[in-house]
Amino acid sequence: MSDRYEDERGVIQDLLAGPIDSVTEIVTRAGAVRGNHVHSETIQWTYVNWGKLLVALRIPGEKVIREREYGPGELVLEQAGVPHAWKALEDTHVLVFTCGPRSGANYESDTQRLAPEDWLL
Repeated sequence: MSDRYEDERGVIQDLLAGPIDSVTEIVTRAGAVRGNHVHSETIQWTYVNWGKLLVALRIPGEKVIREREYGPGELVLEQAGVPHAWKALEDTHVLVFTCGPRSGANYESDTQRLAPEDWLL
């Protein structure tokens, strides 16, 4: 995370600095899986507002799938070219900030679905 300022009134903290092409709100019910895809050009940051996500990433060139739980106030970075998936461990609300062509009507233009045998979650 970026800069943080705190005084008697509370806290101001930058989550991201730089160009953003879209901000997407996603609510996912407990147990549901999203993703199991990769974006060729789009970088994606996922901010967990409430709930809990299990995030799985497969870093190119590595055989191991990296998994980590994220909760409220945490930010996940999903780089272009990195297959990723989420599983909501409880009802979860996130904001997804993207830089690249994956937004709005172009959502599918930079999304390649993984074959079921390659699913991360």
